[in-house]
Amino acid sequence: MQNKMWNKLFERRIWNRIYVERMGEPLVYNIASLFALLGGSVRTKIKYDCIPRQPYAFSILAAADHAKSYGIDRVTIIEFGVAAGAGLMNMCWIAEQVTRETGVKFDILGFDSGEGMPPPVDYRDHPEKYFTGDFPPIDRQALLEALPSNAKIYFGPIDTSLEKARKEINSVIAFVSIDVDYYWSTRQCLEVLTWEPSRYLPSVPVYLDDIQDPDDNEYCGELLAVKEFNAGNDRRKITIMNCLPYWRIFKNSVWLKQVYYAHILDHEYRSLAFNAKRRTSKTVLTNPHL
Repeated sequence: MQNKMWNKLFERRIWNRIYVERMGEPLVYNIASLFALLGGSVRTKIKYDCIPRQPYAFSILAAADHAKSYGIDRVTIIEFGVAAGAGLMNMCWIAEQVTRETGVKFDILGFDSGEGMPPPVDYRDHPEKYFTGDFPPIDRQALLEALPSNAKIYFGPIDTSLEKARKEINSVIAFVSIDVDYYWSTRQCLEVLTWEPSRYLPSVPVYLDDIQDPDDNEYCGELLAVKEFNAGNDRRKITIMNCLPYWRIFKNSVWLKQVYYAHILDHEYRSLAFNAKRRTSKTVLTNPHL
């Protein structure tokens, strides 16, 4: 699987992205990333954006680290919009590497109609960009056979599949990727963030794939669905990761503006009582002037 992913480097669009996102960065960072690619740990490779589908790699590692800090050793990660399955298989491979790095195990779920995109409902679905039947699965059976034992795909309407998955998910949800293009489909996907608070990490990384074009906006598509989700949920809020580009080594990547947090504000781990018990000492600052 890894060799096939690296074959994408021969695609012209990938080289164009590398040129735009990397060539304007300091030379020392680019040289360091080569050393990371050749001999770095998984954590180092993710730090230097050396693993394909960087937002998946970053989010899955962040989810594992967050889970581990709370003593959680198994989590669920989800991709909405499987299509041909390249993203889901990439997710499976990254999860395997992150498990080796952190010890946290993953249950991996994909959701897809199995028939390509449904008919758009109205202008909010961007019918000028996407239409009925786009992004169908290429070989459903081959994809299912290629998945590892900890991965599963739910085929069919999102709302029906989510109801089934709600009964079957046994570990806390730690990362959600949404790549369904449409506004109405995204609204259905976001229902996965409205369940009991104990079914999540207190903050869940959320990757929004279809917000990267100049004509994507908060009145259509995924951004509108997120805006309405926030307006309709007092204790669940999806917000962009604050200052993420400033914390990363390579700061020009488009994906840095596509990774959000779903904040589960009614989670036990955010309560005063839980954190009063968890804190064993006070935080004390030093003063170098004294």
